[in-house]
Amino acid sequence: MEGDIVQMGAYIGAGLASVGMGGAAVGVGNVVGNFLSGALRNPSAAGGQTATMFIGIAFAEALGIFSFLVALLLMFAV
Repeated sequence: MEGDIVQMGAYIGAGLASVGMGGAAVGVGNVVGNFLSGALRNPSAAGGQTATMFIGIAFAEALGIFSFLVALLLMFAV
């Protein structure tokens, strides 16, 4: 009985940790949307901000990957 409760807790924790992947998708959409909004307002400045946009996308995706790794650790290591 105790093993089943611990396993259910690990599954619930993994599900909650997986919410970060959805947050990363929202973050990437927000970064790209704001970049496009700014680029449409001032097209001459868009070229200088492209690298910053890609760095923001990389950070948002890294957080999604970290949440996925935490979910896997909770599922299989606990």
